[in-house]
Amino acid sequence: MAKQRKIIQVQERVPLSQGIPLSIQHTFAMFSASVLVPWLFGINASIVLLMNGIGTLIFIAVTKGKAPAYLGSSFAFLSPALLLINDPDFGYEYALGGFVMTGIIFCIVAGLIKLAGTSWIDVVLPPAAMGPVVALIGLELAGTAASNGGLILSDTYTAINPKFVAVFLITILVAVVGQVIFKGFAAAIAILISIVTGYVVAMAFGLVDFTAVSESHILGMPNFTFPIFNLTAILIIIPASLTVISEHIGHQVVTSEIVGRDLLKDPGLHRSLFADGISTTLSGLSGAVPTTTYGENIGVMAVTKVYSVWVIGGAAVFSILLAFFAPASALISTIPGPVMGGVSFLLYGMIAASGIRLIVDRKVNYGKARNLAMTAIVLVTGLSGAFIQIGDVKLTGMCLATIVGISLGVSFFIVDKLGIANDTDEPDYLK
Repeated sequence: MAKQRKIIQVQERVPLSQGIPLSIQHTFAMFSASVLVPWLFGINASIVLLMNGIGTLIFIAVTKGKAPAYLGSSFAFLSPALLLINDPDFGYEYALGGFVMTGIIFCIVAGLIKLAGTSWIDVVLPPAAMGPVVALIGLELAGTAASNGGLILSDTYTAINPKFVAVFLITILVAVVGQVIFKGFAAAIAILISIVTGYVVAMAFGLVDFTAVSESHILGMPNFTFPIFNLTAILIIIPASLTVISEHIGHQVVTSEIVGRDLLKDPGLHRSLFADGISTTLSGLSGAVPTTTYGENIGVMAVTKVYSVWVIGGAAVFSILLAFFAPASALISTIPGPVMGGVSFLLYGMIAASGIRLIVDRKVNYGKARNLAMTAIVLVTGLSGAFIQIGDVKLTGMCLATIVGISLGVSFFIVDKLGIANDTDEPDYLK
């Protein structure tokens, strides 16, 4: 009988010799996405790395070390924040004011969840809707992984480069093969090994530029920026809160499936969302961007079966150190897109597979028309590109799919309460 790979549980400590590479693996996983947001905003990434690390440590403390999650830069606020940044009457400081208020909203919603509990989640998002919503977290990002890998044409890659494709394929091949044939600790750091392997191959192909490393100073101080509070700017920013709250719930559900614990109940959704709110508020007050639980790091846990919050905490410490040690940060930034694209291809797929796993574990009965309809409509909504424009905020993808899923869930709940459903006394073969 095949030997089951050892699972490192949520509150289990690992030896320092193993903990350091495991934490570095998480740091690599989050780095490219987390620094992309400040790059798009035109600000120094060091303040974001600092507050991501601090926010993650706060999250671990507030959730009593029971919910493994890394808080990275949220992409949900790109559109409204760029609108303010590019407006001559506003600027980044005004966006920061909106970020602070967003964090406060998270804390208020967390308080409401504390009072109302979490039983309502299965009403507003039944498993037949929650499963595809969770899957969409990974599926939405699949195109990004392929684009970073140079597999599809984009503004960055106007032609398919065989070297990029080769690096992408070698990276993902090592990651996948590592899950199957690596033994012991090597299996736990298969993602890190695949990144290093892909990086070496990219160097051999001449795809790595060390200019940023040679030009960086040894130490640097993050640039702190203080917010300006303006009602118009705040109203432009805060509608994106719905996206992050939906994403947060989905991430906690998928993490629960991965670690085999109901994190919505213990430590509680109210604690995890409250921690995210504190992190986002502090980030806005310091000049950084809103935070959110990171799918990349959830994917790492799913692949490696290492769920330890001590490892996540180590990644947070590395992020803080990177904020001050410029050469290390610059070196990580030299990892070419095909390497991170290859890794992300697997990690995002693991998240999508976790949504399917949720459906299987909850034994969703697709003999019932409502379940089939919910899953079908949520998936198509999330992947179709359909959107709803509310002012300057566009609701699309997973966020819009969540809203549609909630609408269907509440509608079917009302139908059941009215006693007019036609699937309550179904044949035995459909139960």
